[in-house]
Formats: sequence, structure tokens, C-alpha cells
Amino acid sequence: MELFDVAERGAGPYGITVGPDGGVWFTLVHAGEIGRLAADGTVRRFALGRPRCGPSVITTGPDGALWFAEMNAGRIGRITVDGQAASFALSGPGVGPGGITTGPDGALWFTEVNADLVGRITVDGEVTEYPLPSAGAFPAMITAGPDGALWCALNQADAVARVAVDGTVTVHRLPTEGTAPVGITAGADGALWYVGIGGGLVGRITVDGRVTEYPLADRAARPHAITAAPDGRLWFTEWAAGRIGVLEPDGRLGGYPLPGPAAEPHGIAVGPDGAVYAALERGQIARLTAAEAAEGAPPAAQG
Repeated sequence: MELFDVAERGAGPYGITVGPDGGVWFTLVHAGEIGRLAADGTVRRFALGRPRCGPSVITTGPDGALWFAEMNAGRIGRITVDGQAASFALSGPGVGPGGITTGPDGALWFTEVNADLVGRITVDGEVTEYPLPSAGAFPAMITAGPDGALWCALNQADAVARVAVDGTVTVHRLPTEGTAPVGITAGADGALWYVGIGGGLVGRITVDGRVTEYPLADRAARPHAITAAPDGRLWFTEWAAGRIGVLEPDGRLGGYPLPGPAAEPHGIAVGPDGAVYAALERGQIARLTAAEAAEGAPPAAQG
């Protein structure tokens, strides 16, 4: 495992993705900046001009730029691979955009955690918002599903919502009370996968709503974000335990401890070469090479 220092302690690396230019792009949620980590370890940082805007999740858009949610500013941001930034205002500064993903319709879809809304923004900035049926649901992360819809984790409702591109919402309750899902991703198996930060588990939900749960050995690990690799592995961060977790296609769970104290891993991404990247609150990016990831973590590392 490699560790890259990308920011001072307190800047808060949070969301992470591998961009179309091969760089690792990440948000600095407390500093109000976007960063890029190059393959040679070089770091560039781009100030957004709003130090407290709270950039959270980041994703590659259909236009080849990086798009991100500004949690505190109530805006959706866009930055090109050469560092040109812009942003688009939502219905109010208190709506709290959190998760964001590219949808099947060529637009960006995002959650508004404080307003119980799911939003859609075109690449030229036109915004449409759709209400969720559950008040106080706190919609967290969002992903495009294999069925042509958007799926998001409803953190305070212990549920997962399916949002059709016309805004129709179907809510699927999860079986474990206190699951508090945050991260969600589409798996290589045609299902959706989520992590329960409250329940200490990884969950699988089919497009027709059938749920299977995989409890972690450390139920207090507080899994936060999850991403799928093409080989069928699911990679996730264990925020409280300071680990990168992995769920193998056969259902075995393992984990890679992060060196040093107070790692607090948040976002996670898999590169096209199979390398795994995690954003660490303490100001670092962790990288598992493709070879390390392919070896598989022993189950004993999870406990």
C-alpha cells in the first residue's frame, strides 16, 4: 500500500474518482478545494473561491469534466481537467447536495440531503428537482443502476430508493433497523450494493428489491463508501476502523488496515488498471496497486 500526502491535516479529503485524464481527482471538503493526484505523486489543488462550500462527492461527467456537490453552498460544481471551475446554484443554500453520479440520460443526478430531494442537472446547468416520499430520509450517495434508473441510499429511513428518469420514486425498506446506508454502487452482477454505516454491514439489493446482507466482523467499523470493480469485488471504506474493506464475489469479507492513526477513510474508487484509491481525512490518498488488490485480503484482517 502506498500513501500520498495531498493536503494538510484539516483540509479533509473526502470524495474521490479517477478522471478521464488518468488523474485521481478528490474533494477537500473543509478547505473548499478540488485536488488532482498524478501517477508520479504530483498534487495540484484548485480553490473554488468559496472556502466553506463543502465539496463532497465527485464524479466524471458525460462531458469529460469532473462534477461535484457543494454541500454547504447549495451548488453543483464542475471543473475541467485543466482546472477551470464553474458552479450552478440550486433552489437554496440549505438543501445540502451530497451524492452525485452520471445518469443514463446524459445528465448528472444528485441528492439533496437536507431537502429530501433528488436532482438532475444537464451539462449546461438546467436543474430539475424531484421530491422523495419520506420526510427526513437524508438521501446520501446515488448511483446509476443497471435498469436505467438512479438508486440512492436513504440514510435516516433505513431504505434504498429507486428514482426513474421521469422522477417516479420507489422506496425499498431494508431489513435491519439502524442500517443507516450511505454509500451505494452498481455491481458487476447486475445488482446494487450499499454499505450501512450504522449497521456495520454490506448489503445487496436486486432491481426488484430483494436484499441480502453481509455483516462485517467488526460491526462498529462504520463503513462509509463503496465501489465496484469489474472483477466482481466490492471495495469499501471502514471509516471508524481505519481499513479498506473488500467483499469477494464468493461472499468472503477481508480488509486492509491503513497504516498510522486517525486515517478516517471516506471516498473510494477503482482505477482502470485495477488499483484502489481511498481518500483519508488526515490529508492523504491511499493506493492499493492492482497486484495487491488481486492478491485478496485474508478474512483475519477484518476482525
